[in-house]
Amino acid sequence: MDKQPTEGPELEVSFDELTRVLSVSIVHDPHFPRIDALWLRRRLEAAGYADLQIRPDPIRRLIAQYNAGEAVAPVEIAQCVDASMQIGVSLDGLVARLSIVPAKGGKPASKTELLALIESRGIVEGLLLEEMNRAIADGQADDLAIARGREPEPGKDGWLEYLLPETRERVPSVRPCGRTDYRDLGEILVVHAGDALMRRHPPQPGVDGVNVYGRPIVARRGREQRFAPGLRGTATSPEDPELLVAACDGQPVRVRNGAMVEPIFTVDTVNLATGNIDFDGSVRIRNDVQAGMTVRASGDIEVGGVVEPATLEAGGSIVVKGGVLGGLGGKTAGKDYSAHAIRCEGSFCATYAQQARISAGDSIFIDDVAMQCQLEARNHIRVGKRLRGQIVGGHCRASLSIHARTIGANSRIRTELEVGMDNGLEHAIQEKAEARDALENRLLEIGKMLTFADRHPDRVTPEMLGRAEQTASALSGEIESLRSEEEDLQHRLALTREARVNAEREMFEGCIVRMGEQLFKLSQDRGPTTVRLATQGLGVFPLEDDSRFDEPQRPAAASQGSSRR
Repeated sequence: MDKQPTEGPELEVSFDELTRVLSVSIVHDPHFPRIDALWLRRRLEAAGYADLQIRPDPIRRLIAQYNAGEAVAPVEIAQCVDASMQIGVSLDGLVARLSIVPAKGGKPASKTELLALIESRGIVEGLLLEEMNRAIADGQADDLAIARGREPEPGKDGWLEYLLPETRERVPSVRPCGRTDYRDLGEILVVHAGDALMRRHPPQPGVDGVNVYGRPIVARRGREQRFAPGLRGTATSPEDPELLVAACDGQPVRVRNGAMVEPIFTVDTVNLATGNIDFDGSVRIRNDVQAGMTVRASGDIEVGGVVEPATLEAGGSIVVKGGVLGGLGGKTAGKDYSAHAIRCEGSFCATYAQQARISAGDSIFIDDVAMQCQLEARNHIRVGKRLRGQIVGGHCRASLSIHARTIGANSRIRTELEVGMDNGLEHAIQEKAEARDALENRLLEIGKMLTFADRHPDRVTPEMLGRAEQTASALSGEIESLRSEEEDLQHRLALTREARVNAEREMFEGCIVRMGEQLFKLSQDRGPTTVRLATQGLGVFPLEDDSRFDEPQRPAAASQGSSRR
C-alpha cells in the first residue's frame, strides 16, 4: 500500500489494477478528531487519483465512522471509468447525433472506437469528419451532429393559369381593405364560346434524398392540379386537354380550381310586367328595380338605375349605378317595405343609399351619402369617393373599419357605428387548433413506431418503414399547413382589435361608437377624427392614416369563403 504522509490522520490508499477500484483506510488520530470531504479530496489529489469517479455513499460512511472516533477499514471509494459514446438518429433518418460521456480516470474516447460504433449502426452517408475530430479531441459531446443525410426536394405542384383579365373571384376579398380592387367593379365581362379561360400546368418531379443509412428518401412528386368537376359553361379544348375554354357566351367567374361561365340574364327594368327574377347566373338590369320586387342571382347583379324598396340577393357582388331607396322608417302609399333588404356574398357598390338595409360578405362602398341605413360588412364600410361621403343616422357595422368624410349631422342625429370583434374568427381558430392537435397525435404514434424500427431494424420490414416515413412526411406537411392557416386567422383577429372609425372632415355630436363591450359617445363636434381602442377603452384621436389596411392580407383569408360551382 502507498502511504501519503500529509497533514491530518494517516490515510492509506490502494488501487487494484485488475478491478480498477480505489480503496482507502484511516487510522483514527486523536490530534485530528474530524475530517471532511474537502480534506479527503485534497489527499486523493495529492495521491494522483483526482480524476477517478467518486462513490459518494462510501465516502459519507467513511467520514462519519472516522468522526465517531473509529478506525476505518479499507473502503472502496472511487473507480476508473472509460469514456462512453452513444449515437442517436432522428426520426426522419436525416441526422445522426453523438453524445460522449468523458472518462473518469479511464480510457478516453478514440476515433477508432467512434468509427466502429458508426459502422455498427449502419451509418454511411454524410459523415461530418471535422465535428467528429473535434468531439474526440474535446473528449466529450452533447448531441453533436456527426452525419447529415440529404433532404429530398419536393417537386413543384401543378398550377392553373387564368388567361383572362383579372376578374372578381366568388370568394371574400383577400385584402383587409379592398377599396382599390373592389370599388370600381365596372361592367360585367363577357366571353364567347371557344374563348380560352384557364391553362393547367403539369407538376414537376422532385429530387430524391438519402438518409444517413444510405437509403433513398423518395421525393414527393408535385401534386396534380386538376380542374374542378362540374365547371358550368366550360369544356376542355379538343386540341389541348390542358386548356379550359368557354362552352357558351356569358360571364367568366373564377372559382376554386377553375373557372365557370355564367349565363347573363339581361332585362331593361324589373317591375310588375317582368315579375320577380330568380336566376342561376348573373343578372344585368339596364334601368331600375321598382318597389316591392325581388331579384335573386347566384352570380353578380348589376343595376344601371335606381333600386326602390326591393330585395336583391347575390352570390357574388352587387353594383348599383344609381342609388338605393330602402323601406326603413315608414310606409309608402299604404305599403310596408321595411322587410326588403340587399344581401351579397361579395362587395356592394352604389352612388347613394337611403333608409336601406344592406349586408355584404366583403365590403360596402357608397360614393355620396348613406342616410338612415342599416349597413353590415365583413370587412369595411367606406362612404365617399367623388361626392360628399357622409353617413347620417342609422347603424353601421364592420369588422375592420368604417370610413367616411363626414359622420353625423349638425342636428345631432343619432348615428351608431360598430367595429371590431368577429366571433366566427375565434370559432375558426379553435377548429384549426383541434384539427392540428389530432394530426400531431397521429404523428407522435408514427414517431414511436419509427423509433422502434431504429432500435430493432430486424423486426420492421423496409416496406412498412417506407410507408411510415411517407405518412410522417405527409402529416408534417398537413400540420404545417394548418398551423399557417391558424396564424392567418390569428392575424385577422388581431386586425379586428385594431378596428377603427375614421371621419376625414368632421364627426358630429350624437355619434355612438361600439367595439365589443366598449362604448363611446361623442360629446362635441370634432374635426378630422379617429375613434379606436386605447389603453382605457375607446378613445378619440386626431385622424390617423389607415393605409396599412390596404396591404394584402395573408392568403388563408380566402379559404373562409366557399366557391359557388
